[in-house]
Amino acid sequence: EPAGPGGGPARAFAARIRAPMTEGPHRPAPLPVSLVGAGPGDPELLTVRAARLLAAADAVFHDELVSPAVLALARPEAELVAVGHRAGRRRRPVAEVVAAMARAARAGRRVVRLKGGDPYLFGRGAEEAEELLRLGLAFEVVPGISSALAGPAAAGIPLTHRELASSVTIVTGHAAEGEGRVRWDRLATASDTLVVLMGAGRLAALAEDLVAAGRDPATPAAVVMAATTPGQRQVVAPLAAIAEAAAAAGLEPPALLVVGPVVRLATVLGAPSAT
Repeated sequence: EPAGPGGGPARAFAARIRAPMTEGPHRPAPLPVSLVGAGPGDPELLTVRAARLLAAADAVFHDELVSPAVLALARPEAELVAVGHRAGRRRRPVAEVVAAMARAARAGRRVVRLKGGDPYLFGRGAEEAEELLRLGLAFEVVPGISSALAGPAAAGIPLTHRELASSVTIVTGHAAEGEGRVRWDRLATASDTLVVLMGAGRLAALAEDLVAAGRDPATPAAVVMAATTPGQRQVVAPLAAIAEAAAAAGLEPPALLVVGPVVRLATVLGAPSAT
């Protein structure tokens, strides 16, 4: 039977998505805890596995920044527990979060730990996985689309381009407590394209650090806020002026910074800017 639209394979795949979470040769039964990537915000960008686990969960421990549209995919009976972190608020220790998940799992509940973007990219997912192992709990990891990839794409910025960029660096805008400053002297010019996550609250300092570390102040830069959601907005400006441009446009966290020649394509491939 043809595999095109409406063909047998397509219908079979659609039926498999809608089917209950049961065991099978290519569909293992869910483990007690699932570390699931919630993607960048648009529920249409969840993986099929993520959506099915979320729909079957009894308890969903979620980051603060997971979009309401994604959380709405959980079944009405599921318990939703916010365990994430927002700037300026207390960060719950990993051990505390995992202990709560463990109690739910040991009570026979199906647990999803829903983390923004991808669980293993700046999300403490590995730390939570290590703690689950320490407690003797089985778990699976379901990758998600990081905003580091989806945000630039949604704004019309390809991270690589045959004529403009052959390398990408993804970096956090702030180091973990006790680790000191990010080593911009090593990272500022290490690749053609630089994506900075969790740095929207200190754009001016970031731009100064990058320029001081050798990045050309005239390098095209963009700030993308609330990527892939209805609230998405973005601005483009030279690196030296990007903080001022973002402030003038009223952009605020969550937002990411993109620096590099590929940003020029935003005016060709992307949506209108916020200004």
